[in-house]
Amino acid sequence: MCFAIPMRVQSVEGLIAHCAAKGVEREANLIMLQHEQVEVGDYLVIHLGYAMDKISEGDAAAAWDIYDQMLAAQPPAEPS
Repeated sequence: MCFAIPMRVQSVEGLIAHCAAKGVEREANLIMLQHEQVEVGDYLVIHLGYAMDKISEGDAAAAWDIYDQMLAAQPPAEPS
């Protein structure tokens, strides 16, 4: 199963946004949002390296809350 991850834009260079979330930084291709203004501080939904949509800070926080709950519900990994 794949999830789209909400990330905050740190910088934009052409059609590439440098984004961060939860201490992880990634580049995201903005080709699908090329007709929208993407600025530092915006929140984007990133899937497989592509920005799919702009969302509000509140929606990003709500998504991360759900993801955190899902991770907390996982049983501990067995030692190998």
